[in-house]
Amino acid sequence: MGCVQSGSCKPRFCDSITVLELNASIDQNPTTIDESSDVVLRYRTPYFRASAQVLVPPVLKKEIWTVGWIQACNQMDFFNHYGNEGLSSWELSDLRAGHVAALSDSDGVSYPWYGSTSEIFTVVGPTRRDTQLTVSMNDNFHPSVTWSVPIATVGSPAQLTGIRRDQRFTTWLVARNEGSGEVTLLRTLRWRMRVRIDVDPCQPLGQRAQLLEPLLQEQPQVLPKNEPIPLNALDKPNANDAQMLIWRPSSAQPIMVIPPKYTPTP
Repeated sequence: MGCVQSGSCKPRFCDSITVLELNASIDQNPTTIDESSDVVLRYRTPYFRASAQVLVPPVLKKEIWTVGWIQACNQMDFFNHYGNEGLSSWELSDLRAGHVAALSDSDGVSYPWYGSTSEIFTVVGPTRRDTQLTVSMNDNFHPSVTWSVPIATVGSPAQLTGIRRDQRFTTWLVARNEGSGEVTLLRTLRWRMRVRIDVDPCQPLGQRAQLLEPLLQEQPQVLPKNEPIPLNALDKPNANDAQMLIWRPSSAQPIMVIPPKYTPTP
């Protein structure tokens, strides 16, 4: 733990912010599959959950400190296979090309925070007493995948044969001085979510998909030493706005089906 940016932060105050309790887990239940729609297959992964109790000492000055969660996506492999026709892929182009090591996983509004409700707690100084607070967050995937290839016309037959997904995230518990922008890293977590589903499109609706693995996800890691937060994890774009859907046919050039929502400002 320690201050990681220059500014007016007094190290003794930063070092006295204490994590009393930290819990991080992924629910111990398998990904569920929903075939109720004749247009899309839906699935829902178990939740990643993190919660921390933090003790902030008295803030003697007119300072504002925010304690909360910041998350970044480090890897996104998300492929939907359509037999010999090809595959579709949700992609983060800068991450895929290796131009950045991570992208913000903020809600797209509360940068750099993962969210603005239970995910953060603000302490407004001056305060006379210690402030004991709790911040919590959760995350999971609940996508819809078309039964037919993404560029098919309405009413095309089901051709989906499999889904493969593997994503990795780093999540930081952070205290930030809102005046100076100074950041104190309290804890660093890593977690991963994987999905492998096989699909037989020839079967009747409701009997097509089968979860192969994992039945239970790997549990998150609390790192023994904090890792610095990449700049890309603190600002736009967030992963949801940067992702795009690409159709990669077996015998033709890739086609962008859904472009990214985020357009950089010149």
